[in-house]
Amino acid sequence: MNRREFNFALAAATGGLIAHTDAWGHAPQFRINGARLNQHLKALSEFGKNPQGGVSRVAYSEADRQGREYVLGLMRDAHLEVSIDAAGNLIGRREAANNDDRLLPILFGSHIDSVPEGGNYDGDVGSLGAIEVAQTLAEHRVTLRHPIEVIIFQNEEGGLIGSEAVIGALTGKELELVNKSGKTVREGIRFLGGDVAKLPSVRREPGSIAAYLELHIEQGGTLEAERVDIGVVEGIVGINWWDVTIEGFANHAGTTAMNNRQDALLAAAKFIEAVNRVVTGVPGRQVGTVGRIQALPGAPNVIPGKVICSLELRDLDAAKIQMLYQKIRAEADQIAKSSRVTFDFKELNANIPAPTDQRLRALIDQSAKDLGLSTRLLPSGAGHDAQDMARIGPVGMIFIPSIGGISHSPREFSRPQDIENGTNVLLQTVMRVDQAGL
Repeated sequence: MNRREFNFALAAATGGLIAHTDAWGHAPQFRINGARLNQHLKALSEFGKNPQGGVSRVAYSEADRQGREYVLGLMRDAHLEVSIDAAGNLIGRREAANNDDRLLPILFGSHIDSVPEGGNYDGDVGSLGAIEVAQTLAEHRVTLRHPIEVIIFQNEEGGLIGSEAVIGALTGKELELVNKSGKTVREGIRFLGGDVAKLPSVRREPGSIAAYLELHIEQGGTLEAERVDIGVVEGIVGINWWDVTIEGFANHAGTTAMNNRQDALLAAAKFIEAVNRVVTGVPGRQVGTVGRIQALPGAPNVIPGKVICSLELRDLDAAKIQMLYQKIRAEADQIAKSSRVTFDFKELNANIPAPTDQRLRALIDQSAKDLGLSTRLLPSGAGHDAQDMARIGPVGMIFIPSIGGISHSPREFSRPQDIENGTNVLLQTVMRVDQAGL
């Protein structure tokens, strides 16, 4: 009796097939149901649908709640044991073939909340793709050696709130932050069925998972431009945010001579230009952005006496982020002196860079190539829950092309075939991880 015959004999005896690789380490070539997956994505897009063709399903909104109910139904259809943890994350679990407590769970998933006037693919592809993988395994009566958990994190767009809870990093200060829904995070967790008083029960210790895998749209244009099927993510950039307050002196716009002004908005304009100059003046793929600005008192006939703006820096190297920040601070000091204003920097958030696991990169790459798909190693310029999960176990990320490199927009789009390709890579990678014993 060969291995294949033995497996099917075992399936007949136990009611399920235990997945094995072949002599060359290849996982069984099951395929997901691409038509079903893309139909599920279309159905999810109805929750929070906006006139622009995208979705406004911000965390803790009624649209978010309804979308989560739909996703819970899909999880049950995939024969997963469904629960909502104390942080409001959705968990769908399937136990291992032999209930071996020594084998840690393989986690995979993403999020379904969106930015205001966002698109229908960011987070959704990875979330529904993960459920499709679980359903495909169930339909083929495959039980893995490891337990599997599909996890849909809550409020990814508001600061990786759900995954921060999982790694025990969610702070009391963050619980009081007001989300775009108008609710605080504390209120939002309750709204989703969580329990802030029991948040410690959500925490998972380092070394408590076998791996975390996340399928996602690229949100950039590299894969499409180079006609590559699958992005193998080498790491997720660190993201540091600051509020920058510039204070000058508010005065009458008609009676104050130009050389007597302490114009905070003019200083802010110089600061924005300096940020661009500093960030582009250093070799590398780092980015810097001032994306929000408010001038006070905000009247056309008053010289702005105060400006509050944002500063965001991203790179795979935390030391480079700090180097850029110090250069920008030095530029701000010069602007303050010449413009007779003051600068104050308040750090709001710091997500550390998260390299992906080299072994998982190799498994993703091989899974894609065995499916006849081209691959490219590239960084993620956007933040993902995977960067939190990297603090408790090995993580891997799979990217599919984003048409036009557009994301966080109603024009966000990934082709159905690319979605199917990426989900098949996820399926094969999960099965390889199950056998690899990371």
